[in-house]
Amino acid sequence: MPESESRKTISKKIGGGPHGLGDPDDKSLRRVEIDVMIPKKMRDLARSEKCFKEVEAFTECCKSNHILMSIKCRNENSMLKQCLTKWYNDEEFQERCRNLYLEERSEFRRTGIPAKDREKRSTRVGSNM
Repeated sequence: MPESESRKTISKKIGGGPHGLGDPDDKSLRRVEIDVMIPKKMRDLARSEKCFKEVEAFTECCKSNHILMSIKCRNENSMLKQCLTKWYNDEEFQERCRNLYLEERSEFRRTGIPAKDREKRSTRVGSNM
């Protein structure tokens, strides 16, 4: 029986912490975090902070050209791709996104509340709900 019990236990690195979600101070990254989560954070930040003018121009072009957008918006699309690629290849930006991801993950592991739910709660504090 002791052998089957040891199979049920989760590594402290993965299942430790105050809520069983992992060690909040652990800075190691899993493969999925490196390949998926951090690039997603980079994409979101690049679109909202760094390339917002290009995103806006491409969006407006697509709205005004509907079916012909693939032909008429090539210039806006290439400008957007160029801007995003520039930021994806920037080492400082990659490091910043990695650190932001690690901070969010640590906070989630500490509190058990996902980032999107924390944002909702912080906006509700000032409202009269």
